[in-house]
Amino acid sequence: MNKKDLFDCSPIRAFDKLTNGGLKAGEVGLITSKKGLGKTSVLVQFAMDSLLNDKNLVHVSFDQESSNVISWYSSVFAEIAKKKNIANAQELKDEIMKERVILNFNPENFTLAKLINTVKALKDAGTKVTALVIDGVEIKNVTADDAKAVESFAKSENITIWLTSTEESANLSDCASKEVLATIAAVLHIEAKPEGTVLSILKMRDDTPSDSLKLDAKTQLISEK
Repeated sequence: MNKKDLFDCSPIRAFDKLTNGGLKAGEVGLITSKKGLGKTSVLVQFAMDSLLNDKNLVHVSFDQESSNVISWYSSVFAEIAKKKNIANAQELKDEIMKERVILNFNPENFTLAKLINTVKALKDAGTKVTALVIDGVEIKNVTADDAKAVESFAKSENITIWLTSTEESANLSDCASKEVLATIAAVLHIEAKPEGTVLSILKMRDDTPSDSLKLDAKTQLISEK
């Protein structure tokens, strides 16, 4: 059993199938929802998918306890691994997690531009960065210049960047300003509906599709409807 076996059965394959290949290198994606509906779980699924695809991941968190972030990865890995009969699960997990760096930021005086500069400095010091996820951005407070800095970094490094932000509305125009949304290739929104928790695709590049996926009620993994 190797990483490719797990990559092939990653929950992100359902997203890729629905969106003609998903987020591409050089693009930025945003995941929104009310608090407590699974933003971090979905973000970690995208992050884990990058690790399974031999990417060097930087996970930025505003949770000062790294153990909380690590627990999310352990849970997502365990659920994906259940789909396969893995004899060397712990060995494979240890191998994957070696390619992950967790950065904890203080939200006070935070800007995305400062964060990107920190990641650049990390890279210049020798840390490989081929995927980046940032959990807990207040997207409505992000300036157009900061958003452009993130987009420029994604393009210049040819990497994917996923952000999460708390947002109750499922309307694309409520997420952020037009200038900020112009820098974001994909916008996903999680909401609770009578049939269960749904991951709606509000934007995919120049399209505003009405497609959606569901989150498993028990595991919170992305799955097809």
